[in-house]
Amino acid sequence: MLLNKLMVVVPLFFAQAAFAQTALVSRIDQKAQSIEKKLSDWRRDFHQNPELGNREFKTAEKIAAHLKQLGIEVKTGVAHTGVVGILKGGKPGPVVALRADMDALPVTERVDVPFKSTVTAEFNGQKTGVMHACGHDTHVAILMGVAEVLSSMKNDLQGTVKFIFQPAEEGAPEGEEGGAELMIKEGVLENPKVDAVFGLHIDSKIEVGKIGYKPGPTMAAVDILTINVTGKQTHGAYPWSGVDPIVTSAQIINSLQTIVSRNLNLTQAPAVVTIGMINGGIRQNIIPESVKMVGTIRTFDEEMHKFVHKRINDIATNVAESAGAKAEVKIDILYPVTVNDIPLTEKMIGTLQNVAGKDNVSLIPAKTGAEDFSYFQQKVPGLFFFLGGMPKGKNPEEAAPHHTPDFYLDEGSLVLGVRSLARLTTDYMAGAKAKSK
Repeated sequence: MLLNKLMVVVPLFFAQAAFAQTALVSRIDQKAQSIEKKLSDWRRDFHQNPELGNREFKTAEKIAAHLKQLGIEVKTGVAHTGVVGILKGGKPGPVVALRADMDALPVTERVDVPFKSTVTAEFNGQKTGVMHACGHDTHVAILMGVAEVLSSMKNDLQGTVKFIFQPAEEGAPEGEEGGAELMIKEGVLENPKVDAVFGLHIDSKIEVGKIGYKPGPTMAAVDILTINVTGKQTHGAYPWSGVDPIVTSAQIINSLQTIVSRNLNLTQAPAVVTIGMINGGIRQNIIPESVKMVGTIRTFDEEMHKFVHKRINDIATNVAESAGAKAEVKIDILYPVTVNDIPLTEKMIGTLQNVAGKDNVSLIPAKTGAEDFSYFQQKVPGLFFFLGGMPKGKNPEEAAPHHTPDFYLDEGSLVLGVRSLARLTTDYMAGAKAKSK
């Protein structure tokens, strides 16, 4: 008799749960669509009023005011200017973190739009324009939209949502801490403890309406490389009387290129060693005493990461020594590899396909750009994906890349971004609930 009752009750329970989840999906989609204009207005406001890392004061104020208006518990001043909102659902369940970065870049905008940034600031001792040249303005607007959508169905949420608005993703000002690493240090993943974290990045070379993702290593680890070469100053007409650090630096730069082209197995993972800045000398007929080079290193594999560091040091010091000069190498590890948790990715890709359409969700190659979202993924399982921001029909080769004055985004994916993060949250919660039964 008991068995017969169970045979009736169990299917009924799952049918009711499936119906409730379907109803929740419909409400998410309708609510997200209804705030489309708000999303655009928020994004344009942030775009027109950008702020550099650890200086996102007004941005944080607007975010905090919005979250408080929604009845979400808010904490401000996290990692300098970060904002964290906590939304406790009406039902018990896991804690899901959603992250958006807030900072702009020292770039002077050239795009002729009504909400063009004319803001200026000082960066590294130079006056510069300030621009959301990486799409963080859209990330903030999208997460504010997710907060509005999910707070409107609070009683039906099977868990807790932690909204993380993060400063200084592009790096903290010199001499300061910041970004995801500092937020974690200050306890952003605790109280309540986060079970999974989701994030997205708008992409100017992926068409609006499309989503790109990659399981495992997705974005590169990034290091800052500094090489100081010291020679012996002399008159430019008598080079034999000194040791030329400029020629030595040129030889070092050329030799560094052999690390990727000759020392690494690139079928295993890609890598990049780039010198982006070189400073030395003050006059055309003076061979200076020293030259400073600064560059970036990108890797996806930990063993390769260590090997590249060793080769850079060996090449710089030995080339300099052979010229009678001296080279000092300093490598600062900035961000680790952004690694999408494979089980979590496999579990949630179906959600993204349901939201955007299966044909609009594609597996993409790893990117040599970097993200400090990687710090969150080192602590809890995380999924980071890419949202299309390129106008439909445009050639990706002609679309301006991120971090440039001509960077441009079509706002047609804002609603898709909201639906994606909201659905990932509720589907993850429902899956965790079902697993616990």
